[in-house]
Amino acid sequence: MKIGTAEHSSTFEAQGFALQSILGGPDKVEIINPSSASIENAQSLDKGVIDYGFMAANWIGLARQGLAPFTHPIDLRLVAPMNAGPMFFIARADSGLKNVRDLAGKKVAVGTRMSGIAQHARSLFDALDLHASGLEQIFVDFETGAAMLARGDIDAQLQCPIPNKVMSALDHNVDLCVLGYHDDDMKKVVTRYSIYRTTLMRKGQLRALHEDIMQPAVINVLVTHARQSIDDVAYMTSHIYRHRHDLPQICALFGDMNALFEPARTQGPHALEFEGVALHEGARQAYRTLGLLS
Repeated sequence: MKIGTAEHSSTFEAQGFALQSILGGPDKVEIINPSSASIENAQSLDKGVIDYGFMAANWIGLARQGLAPFTHPIDLRLVAPMNAGPMFFIARADSGLKNVRDLAGKKVAVGTRMSGIAQHARSLFDALDLHASGLEQIFVDFETGAAMLARGDIDAQLQCPIPNKVMSALDHNVDLCVLGYHDDDMKKVVTRYSIYRTTLMRKGQLRALHEDIMQPAVINVLVTHARQSIDDVAYMTSHIYRHRHDLPQICALFGDMNALFEPARTQGPHALEFEGVALHEGARQAYRTLGLLS
């Protein structure tokens, strides 16, 4: 079995290794590291190169419809929600930057050009009309962006959910701050884009977190192709659901994974479907057998 994740040291890779551990280890599951994460995973599923792939929910609807950057519709199906991951902007503590609005006219590292994190940056900047502010997006990978911030070559960086190795090392070596949002700006983000919800980053999770602070979080999901066999998807889904309390102990990125499943008890399968992409029939059968869906 092959699972597409993202670049090395990424959050998707860390979660992929956690899934690998509950599915029998490296002999049973191969972790694939694409450079453009969600986009490449969708394309690889279409070509039959991988069996499952991690994707941020903002990409799956575009892939299903064949909208840019995809050249044709890809028949994706959902397997399970993985986490609601906060995406947050960081700056040097001595920069004077405190709020996302302070990024106007600044240089901000936003991930590689075709990465999922760069897509989130565009969405956040669009929601807050920051593109017209003179803000300059710097398209580099996480490690390069962190090094640039440490040297003072850029003003800020959009980071992916913690814990991640790049952020942990940067936070250890450099005095940083996490930028906040005005309440009305946070409302603009979650109102404009249904794939985002608010989440609280707790004081002390990083040295840079000097207080509890609300951030937008994106739902990340595990997807497959419609052609994947019902039995295979049911097997994968059952393992994930049965280990929903264990996975956060293996990888903290899964957080309170159970909370992502619980709405399905009252709302039905639609609670586990995003951007018009339906559950794979194998996943539906597994959730019914396990008692999550009636």
